[in-house]
Amino acid sequence: MTSDPLRIDIVSDVVCPWCIIGYRQLDRAIRDSGVAVTILWHPFELNPDMPPEGQDLRAHMAEKYGSTAQESAQARDRLTRLGAELGFAFNFSDESRMVNTFRAHQLIEWAETQGRQTEMQLALFRAHFTDARDVSDMDTLAAIAGEIGLDPADAREALNTGRFAPEVRTIQRFWAEKGIRGVPAMVFDLQHLVTGAQGVETYGALLTRLSADRAG
Repeated sequence: MTSDPLRIDIVSDVVCPWCIIGYRQLDRAIRDSGVAVTILWHPFELNPDMPPEGQDLRAHMAEKYGSTAQESAQARDRLTRLGAELGFAFNFSDESRMVNTFRAHQLIEWAETQGRQTEMQLALFRAHFTDARDVSDMDTLAAIAGEIGLDPADAREALNTGRFAPEVRTIQRFWAEKGIRGVPAMVFDLQHLVTGAQGVETYGALLTRLSADRAG
């Protein structure tokens, strides 16, 4: 029998809408089940070749996925409804942009050293999807660090020096070598991979089963 929290590794990107949907579903399942967990976030870049200036979201969707303007609008409407059901606000607009997230992932790794990784991850989701802030911008990222109670000057120093860049690249390679090609990807108890946003009931059933297995 073990009383250790169940470990959940989440591979995600802060500009991935299904990542925050999946996390919100998981979080609700955790609260409903009462299972004690430890969550660790790991970096994944949906668009590693995105230029510094980013790209218009509709143009990006058309170029990457072949989505028509109507299909893109329908997808945004669906995400907005799902988010609202889970208490998360997607505020898509004609000005919405896709940006490079390598710097944001470095900030998340820095926040992990402060014991605030999940808070930083969630703050970046809100910044990008709810507040339409540029999460590739140094000033914005430093400000977000300050908003969750961390030292913005320390955050800026970590980003300026690129101190966590090698670590981010190493972690990305690790998960790529494990076969992760899309996000969200959640690994429960170091052995059960669940991809995509699978819903509160699915996560809840898995948490309950794994908790019972560990207790037995």
